Amino acid sequence: MKKLLAFLLIFTGMAVWAEEFDNIQLPMRDYDGIELPAGTFIPVMSAQDISTQYCPEGYKVKFISTNDLYLYETNILPKDTEFYGYIEKINEPVVGTHASMKIKITKLKLQDNFEIPLKAYIYTTNNNLIGGGLTEPAEYVKMPHYQRRFQGNFWSHRGATLQIRPGGRRLMGEHTRINAGENELIILTSPAWITHTLTN
Repeated sequence: MKKLLAFLLIFTGMAVWAEEFDNIQLPMRDYDGIELPAGTFIPVMSAQDISTQYCPEGYKVKFISTNDLYLYETNILPKDTEFYGYIEKINEPVVGTHASMKIKITKLKLQDNFEIPLKAYIYTTNNNLIGGGLTEPAEYVKMPHYQRRFQGNFWSHRGATLQIRPGGRRLMGEHTRINAGENELIILTSPAWITHTLTN
């Protein structure tokens, strides 16, 4: 009988403790969820060297936000939020064009390790293609331009100006590189729903 009474007492105490534990409130942010619209820019810094010379397609990359991102006076993405992605496409250097690459961002990780999926790219004005510019000319062609100058009323002579213009051939392209610590911009290509509500 004493054992049964002791067991009931212990069981009742555990039930009360479990109920109190369930009522513990975690610190929350002051919003339930916010949608970041497509086209939002996020300033970031590269956490590693990335080069078309030694990084293949699919190579995993990491960027770190350099500023707090606010929306309606709310800090949605704190500074030092981590962004992860991979090199989606690489174009090798060829004669006349430097190498280029496209970097896709697939998720962000907050400082408490909570992850949120994203659809985004490292932004450039060339359809988010990093690099890919024209190389320098391999040769220059000299072209004289003749012009008629009138001096006085009775005679004239033809003067010439020598112009140097790029020839038809261009140099071999070089590899494109993003250095560690280099500042970039991430652009969202689809809305991102920031559902995480716990404080860091």
